[in-house]
Amino acid sequence: MNRDVNIRLRSSWWSFGFRTAILLYFFLLVILPIFGIYVQSFSQGWSAFAESVIDPLAWKAVLLTVRLAVLAALINLVVGTIIGWVLIRYRFPGRRLLNSLVDLPFALPTAVGGLMILLLLGPNSPLGKLGFDIVYHEPAIVIAMVFVTFPFVIRGVQPLLEEMEASEEEAAYTMGASRSRTFFSVILPTMLPGIISGGMLAFSRALAEFGAVVLVAGNIPGRTLVASVYIFGQIESDNTQGAAAVSVLLLTLSFLILWAINIVQGRRKRA
Repeated sequence: MNRDVNIRLRSSWWSFGFRTAILLYFFLLVILPIFGIYVQSFSQGWSAFAESVIDPLAWKAVLLTVRLAVLAALINLVVGTIIGWVLIRYRFPGRRLLNSLVDLPFALPTAVGGLMILLLLGPNSPLGKLGFDIVYHEPAIVIAMVFVTFPFVIRGVQPLLEEMEASEEEAAYTMGASRSRTFFSVILPTMLPGIISGGMLAFSRALAEFGAVVLVAGNIPGRTLVASVYIFGQIESDNTQGAAAVSVLLLTLSFLILWAINIVQGRRKRA
């Protein structure tokens, strides 16, 4: 009896310590830095925060970032869905290698990705010598954003296709539905939660991209200066309050996106 009680006490204490360690780790690593950014952004009052946010240079940087991040996310929605479909539904030589390369943007430092784009599309590249002026313009920023967010939609779609019952498609074909009708009526609704959540994650990730973008954007104020590079410039100029104010905008937008993703995933689980 005493032995059982001791085992339960040790188990409860171990469980309590484990939970406490995780919560402390989460607090120090996530909550405290986020809280610090919000405190810093309002450290000089609401007027200073509003002045930093509505500054023309900051506002243009944020709007440019949102616009290009939306474009990059839309590209990934289409391309990522097609690639995810091909990797699951087709068998061909090199499929496993291609599937493993999907996660390469997660493994590479983003600055390396920016350097690759610079070497492939820069003035000294074959395309540059042919007169294609891409680097230091908006298309180069979009390409960098697409590269770093490439895996999100693919990895969101693949599990849904793997879990899908083949009988659903077979039933549609048995009832006389064409391939296109079956895809849009049966397959696409199954993939849709992964497409939406992957696209939202890609958009959120593109908003904050710095390493790849800073090498190919040119950082021209009002034209190619994105929000992350603007924040870096404000820190370099010792304007931490201004940098924190713009960071709060991006952070709040990311929170809203994560909240929307949770709603989408919750509906998927209830379905």
